[in-house]
Amino acid sequence: MASSLVPPPTTSFFHTKDLSLSASSQRCQKHASRRVSCSIAAPQQTQRQPSTTGSVKTAMTMTEKILARAAEKEKATPGDNIWVNVDVLMTHDVCGPGSIGIFKKEFGEDAKVWDREKLVIIPDHYIFTSDERANRNVDILRDFCQEQNIKYFYDIKDLSNFKVNPDYKGVCHVALAQEGHCRPGEVLLGTDSHTCTAGAFGQFATGIGNTDAGFVLGAGKLLLKVPPTLRFVLDGEMPSYLLAKDLILQIIGEISVAGATYKSMEFVGSTVESLTMEERMTLCNMVVEAGGKNGVIPPDNVTYKYLEDKTSVPYEPVYSDQQASFLSEYRFDVTKLEPLVAKPHSPDNRALARECKDVKINRVYIGSCTGGKTEDFMAAAKVFLASGKKVKVPTFLVPATQKVWMDVYSLPVPGSGGKTCSQIFEEAGCDTPASPSCGACLGGPKDTYARMNEPQVCVSTTNRNFPGRMGHREGEIYLASPYTAAASALTGYVTDPREFLQ
Repeated sequence: MASSLVPPPTTSFFHTKDLSLSASSQRCQKHASRRVSCSIAAPQQTQRQPSTTGSVKTAMTMTEKILARAAEKEKATPGDNIWVNVDVLMTHDVCGPGSIGIFKKEFGEDAKVWDREKLVIIPDHYIFTSDERANRNVDILRDFCQEQNIKYFYDIKDLSNFKVNPDYKGVCHVALAQEGHCRPGEVLLGTDSHTCTAGAFGQFATGIGNTDAGFVLGAGKLLLKVPPTLRFVLDGEMPSYLLAKDLILQIIGEISVAGATYKSMEFVGSTVESLTMEERMTLCNMVVEAGGKNGVIPPDNVTYKYLEDKTSVPYEPVYSDQQASFLSEYRFDVTKLEPLVAKPHSPDNRALARECKDVKINRVYIGSCTGGKTEDFMAAAKVFLASGKKVKVPTFLVPATQKVWMDVYSLPVPGSGGKTCSQIFEEAGCDTPASPSCGACLGGPKDTYARMNEPQVCVSTTNRNFPGRMGHREGEIYLASPYTAAASALTGYVTDPREFLQ
């Protein structure tokens, strides 16, 4: 197993852009199509063995290597359509029933899934609701898992108290990581667009539709087109007031919601290497908001340390070759960036948080696969602790998983004298942390906790702010980091977190 990231000292690109200026800079103009070379500064690395498909005969990117290996081919070239063997298929309560229906229709009522240990089923979307159709979806999953003897089904039966359901986890993308289903070099497909989150572990992870999932259930493989790769180089020490959410909002604002359509987004650089696994997950989580097919980060010691107690399944990391071709390269000097928001109604409607200081808000929401992880709540607690004030608007907290919920109630916040996030949230006047699930991120049934049932203005750590996304069609959602969300809760306006963190 490789022990460190080995990025190329010199890599070939079609075009390159330096995007290290502030977020208010203009979006990139259309690139020239000439080929140029640039140098990527790399730290000292220990030697590693080349990956299985890493032959210098054909230089490939990480994504190309993973797909080539999964297709049992020597090489994979952007535009190739290849049959790829799937390592893990994930589905949940919204798309699972449909995928199961297609599987049974096409393979037969009595057909068996291709591998009961490679299917992961996670109820998480519409869970804590009295909606009968939503409840029925979970029943369908349960019946199927019993019929197929599925090993990894994270069930919930008692909706009145999630804690009495030991198998229940919560948000699928966070649970996949916590339960050891994310491994470098593998192919993970899921019936959810934010499956790309798992690319943080150096694997190919992407969302697919119910029809494709139904086919994978029976065949264990899928025909995929190999995407070209965009490389994003983020360098510089991360300022204390920025989080990974700010980085990905900067990138999406730069290239637009269509800028990476059916492309892989590879993240490298000293800033990326300094990020924790949860922050890397945030970065990869929102590549789909730029139209990306997948996001990927080269695995390193941070990755391996995270996985130590989570999986015993052997895995083989891959890295982009020195002469791999990238469609574009974008460079960012992170030290020059400022806290950002994405204004309604698009994730690429980027603005500096300080430019929106006159925007009055009605509520704050901290949760989801993007912003409901343990470190996200730690970040919010840090702002509340620094301020010593109470929130001025309702502030809803929805931990992503049972483990995150337990962390909120048990882990001490650094510099707090031993206080937990839950204690700090209570002192700040926030709502009590809710049962772990996707919650109001995507609206859901009308009795979903914290759903926007009125045309309000919300600062949210979630991933999308399209009309109706969190409930009411006339609601306005400002996407932000946990730092910015917490700061905004304290003032009742969109607020730059530097007001409390410096």
